[in-house]
Amino acid sequence: MAAMLVYDGGCGFCTRCARWLEPRAHDVEVVAWQSLDLAQVGLTEQQVRHAAYWVDGEVVEGAERAIARSLLACGGAYALMGRALLLPGVRRVAAVGYRFVARHRGRISSLLPRR
Repeated sequence: MAAMLVYDGGCGFCTRCARWLEPRAHDVEVVAWQSLDLAQVGLTEQQVRHAAYWVDGEVVEGAERAIARSLLACGGAYALMGRALLLPGVRRVAAVGYRFVARHRGRISSLLPRR
């Protein structure tokens, strides 16, 4: 199975990020959870309503793991950012930032210009 990033297709911010990632991430399927059989990939609706997930044989959640792995898959400077997100001190800060964005993503989405 190819690697997969699972995101919330009902969130404008998440969708915009996913659209940015799709052409850059190599060998990664970027999929809204609403179009998946969640049980088949080992996730629940409760999980995916609160975080992005990376699935590649194992299932990992959130900024310090799912987003980092997505950036690693992009290569180049993005991969450097992904590696940085995996560093212990940075990982903690990224997790706090990710939880903040996840909690306020509806408001963030409303502030983005319409496309």
